[in-house]
Amino acid sequence: MALHVKEQGEFKYVDEGKGQVLMLLHGLFGALSNWEGVVNHYSKHFRVMIPMLPIYEMPIKQAGLEGLREFTERFVETMNLDKLMIIGNSLGGHVGILYTLKNPEKVTKLILTGSSGLFENTMGGSYPRRGSYDYIRERVAYTFYDPNVASKELVDEVFETTKSIPKCMRIVAIAKSAQRNNLALELPTIKVPTLLVWGLNDTITPPMVAHEFNRLIPNSELKFIDKCCHAPMMEHPDKFNKVVEDFLVKA
Repeated sequence: MALHVKEQGEFKYVDEGKGQVLMLLHGLFGALSNWEGVVNHYSKHFRVMIPMLPIYEMPIKQAGLEGLREFTERFVETMNLDKLMIIGNSLGGHVGILYTLKNPEKVTKLILTGSSGLFENTMGGSYPRRGSYDYIRERVAYTFYDPNVASKELVDEVFETTKSIPKCMRIVAIAKSAQRNNLALELPTIKVPTLLVWGLNDTITPPMVAHEFNRLIPNSELKFIDKCCHAPMMEHPDKFNKVVEDFLVKA
């Protein structure tokens, strides 16, 4: 099922299903297609919402983690949401952590997958190189255990994004903000139940990062998915959904 994007004020978002809100936060190059398997699975039981983070449009001076957290707060307030369960991938995990730290009364459960916040290799160790399709294809493939998951459509989308100088400036600013924003001292204050779902072969946020998140977040559990890199919900959607579902249905 293709996802339908709604608009209200400054917000573009997906809103499917009814019930308790499951809010999905995407990464730096997070296409909506990344989440189709999750939305289709969970919208039968929950209200699944995906705010489109304004990574490419936000004012350059606000292009960073704090700006994205504030945007998420405005979205939750505008939509009058409460008792959120949050799933964040990569940069979206980082935003989800910052939101939870600032608004603990709003969040009931937190799921992080390949999250930044401690250590990450941005774009596999380098920033986007404009104008080189082969380079972009290689970098996108680097985020998957099976390079074939990096479809031509996905590579084309990232390539089109990196052709824009203003968009590239924001991507670099946000990536640098994420690298500077180390949360090691704040993570022990997270009180909500937290699930860490990690690709055992993650090259961007390696397994050691998952173990460190697990050590620092008191009420957390860690699950690895084998033959999987940085986006488990894309590479192994069925396994990802099963692990997350087991966690969500716990009391």
